[in-house]
Amino acid sequence: MNRIIPYLPAITLAIMCTLHSCKSPKENEPNKALPNIVLINVDDLGWKDLGFMGSEYYETPHLDALAKEGMVFYNAYAGAANCAPSRACLLSGLNTPRHGVYTVSPSDRGNPKTRKLIPIKNTDHLNDSIYTLPHMLKSAGYITGSFGKWHVGNDPKEQGIDVNVGGSARGNPGSGGYFSPYKIDHITNGPDGEYLTDRITKEAISFVEKYKDTTFFLYLPYYTVHTPIMGKEELIEKFKDKKGSNGQNRADYAAMVASMDENVGKLLSSLKANGLEKNTLVIFTSDNGGIRAISEQNPLRAGKGSYYEGGIRVPLLMKWPGKIEPNSSSAARVSNLDFYPTLQNIISPEKKALLLDGIDLKPIFEDKTQVERDLFFHFPIYLQEYQGLQDGSRDPLFRTRPGSVIISGDWKLHEYFEDGELELFNLIDDPSEENNVAEQNPDKAQELQKKLMEWRATTNANVPSQSNPEYDAAFEQQMIKEKSLR
Repeated sequence: MNRIIPYLPAITLAIMCTLHSCKSPKENEPNKALPNIVLINVDDLGWKDLGFMGSEYYETPHLDALAKEGMVFYNAYAGAANCAPSRACLLSGLNTPRHGVYTVSPSDRGNPKTRKLIPIKNTDHLNDSIYTLPHMLKSAGYITGSFGKWHVGNDPKEQGIDVNVGGSARGNPGSGGYFSPYKIDHITNGPDGEYLTDRITKEAISFVEKYKDTTFFLYLPYYTVHTPIMGKEELIEKFKDKKGSNGQNRADYAAMVASMDENVGKLLSSLKANGLEKNTLVIFTSDNGGIRAISEQNPLRAGKGSYYEGGIRVPLLMKWPGKIEPNSSSAARVSNLDFYPTLQNIISPEKKALLLDGIDLKPIFEDKTQVERDLFFHFPIYLQEYQGLQDGSRDPLFRTRPGSVIISGDWKLHEYFEDGELELFNLIDDPSEENNVAEQNPDKAQELQKKLMEWRATTNANVPSQSNPEYDAAFEQQMIKEKSLR
């Protein structure tokens, strides 16, 4: 059977949590004993695209300062390797098999003659039955606002958001790009030439000022730094004369990173000016790895869309005065799936999500506890190469072919459904995932494969098994040969 039925767990979850209400902001009852929450989720920002993460080219002084005020997680992961599924994981607290969002539709991308299997059908958006992170926070009296890219539904207000600016099913700024007049939904045009990142931040600051006497959740999913790569001209000029290093050298992309950093600084200054800094938990991350053709994340392999480290490792920092020690860090392997259970345990709402796939991060940032857990990824779909460019994936035709991944301790196993091949890497010895040691470590490979199979059974993860009648092995090998010679 090749059709996924992703809604049963979600429906069960909704019943267990009881029907969620959609109060208007004025109906929310603030509880100032609880922290305000600011969650900044940058689009396609790579693991090493920030100064505090080691970049010598990009300039991020405000985020570098924020990193010194909180905890940096050096082994943080997105729930998936590209936009929609990662955001679905973050906002639902559920891994991909439970909500069925595996990619930006459709799931059968790439040349059909090079696909051995018929992939599992993709679900475009989170089902309305899912009790989202914003729903949970609303049940505890939070006013919820989203400013920027939503991408997991047509209307954020149907999924727990009170105030929405710029969010819909759209996944990028479109042909209009980052300068007004805009081509996105739920936003009015500013003056000609207004920069979208500036505008989104201005709207977020207005939200802070309007609701500073309440308890609020501010979700700031910037459209930047997603393509099209469009920075402010004066910033592009600034970086043109700066020498790049280690695969990072694009002035226009550096300009976008600089504008994002500047605007995060503006928002943080607003929190301080309104007396909210001490009672606000700030989380900063990215939705997936960076696009390798634009910015390399060495030593990590590949980029957005791939389940090698460059596609799923992301920057993550948290600041919470009095709760998180300044200038601290953690090497624990964590995920954006962990945000929901962490915030739920902090808030303790009456209406809880009873099924969540992440863990509570509080022991890590309160006691520096080293949490032992496995991370799982499931991608029963195809995602073609990025604009014809090789990015270090398994072959030059696809960033993703159907398979699953487990990270257990320092070991990482890739299992591919087309041919049954296993790739085993030790991420400490081989962070670039260059040396497949499955044959040298058969017991470890079998142990992790067994864990993967048990996890797939637990989550009802559908595995594609139907052969694709259009597949042409000779054509595929010729395509691989041609692209490998480029």
